[in-house]
Amino acid sequence: MAGGIEVADVFRGHGPGLRAARGAHLDRDQRRVMGAIEACRTAALGGHVRRCADCGHTAIAYNSCRNRHCPKCQGAARAAWVAARRAELLPVPYFHVVFTLPAPVGAIAFQNKAAVYAILFRAAAETLRVIAADPRHLGAEIGGVAVLHSWGQAMQHHPHVHCIVPGGGLSPDRTRWITCPSGFFLSVKVLGRLFRRLFLERLAADFANGGLRFFGDLAPLAEPRAFATHCAALRRIDWVVYAKPPFGGPEQVLAYLGRYTHRVAIANSRLVAMTDDAVSFLWKDYRQEGRRKVMTLEPAEFMRRFLLHVLPSGFHRIRHFGFLANSHRAARLALCRQLLARPAHPQQGERDTEPDDRRCAPSWRHGPEPDTCPCCGSLLLIRSTLPRAPPFATPAHP
Repeated sequence: MAGGIEVADVFRGHGPGLRAARGAHLDRDQRRVMGAIEACRTAALGGHVRRCADCGHTAIAYNSCRNRHCPKCQGAARAAWVAARRAELLPVPYFHVVFTLPAPVGAIAFQNKAAVYAILFRAAAETLRVIAADPRHLGAEIGGVAVLHSWGQAMQHHPHVHCIVPGGGLSPDRTRWITCPSGFFLSVKVLGRLFRRLFLERLAADFANGGLRFFGDLAPLAEPRAFATHCAALRRIDWVVYAKPPFGGPEQVLAYLGRYTHRVAIANSRLVAMTDDAVSFLWKDYRQEGRRKVMTLEPAEFMRRFLLHVLPSGFHRIRHFGFLANSHRAARLALCRQLLARPAHPQQGERDTEPDDRRCAPSWRHGPEPDTCPCCGSLLLIRSTLPRAPPFATPAHP
């Protein structure tokens, strides 16, 4: 099988075998994601029959699952989110800063996703705000957008946060805009040291409050002395913080946000082949300057890696901080534009955090999309509605 392969094809073909062989290791959220991806745009979710009023051509449009982990359901959610962010862009350079957890912490994060991912968000945002507020660096109140990714190119667990930050901020008395030096935001070495300290402090606090659990090879860390020793070793290694050069302009910022905010572990476009015993996909080997390669995995291993990145239900993977935080974003942005002597853009909705699985796309995404007849070009009209398939029915591929 080659060409037009989708992640859904892998789960439809090999998901039942994974459930039978490793069902005890799949949690409720992972099972829900598997079922959603398998049923997406099939008769299992129902749909609509559209018929051309001129030539009589008929087409069936099945409903999408709208799950935020489904590679096919992110386009509409991404477009709506990026459109809302357009009104919030400031006429200044924007920087991209990445905070990455070391592998030993990543292992703890995998067993405590909600707790450790939340710590990662808070530590990254506070690190940027504290260093930026220091007069020795920028001396300003900054703001930004943070997006959680938990995967690398080979879909292994690799938690990190991408932060998109305007190149400057408000002065402490909020009477002027302070611009960062040309092409430079903040020292990554300074950011890395503070990020390490803030993260480990919060991790220790969660441990003391009983908020962390350890299983398998990490089970010994449940003992306080072993956990303290483990954290002490983490303080002696460098934590990677990476800052890219500023974007070329607002449109580049929007394009970048569109690519990163609603990305899933692997896009359908990266799949190149699937057989009964193998799945092949493209990946970039950054140890060889981003050279493109093809990786082949057994279907069970491919699905296991994909499911590593299922987020806890209700967990928001897109967050705002600083002067872009929800509570005061509109007022702070208006002040920033006033100080930058630029007219304000029309205000749009305040909602910025990512909806949960039940509402990850606009309401129309669940129904038919406007379309034209492939035969004569006329508008296809809805003629009937297809009900959902009975529960537990095997999803039919359209």
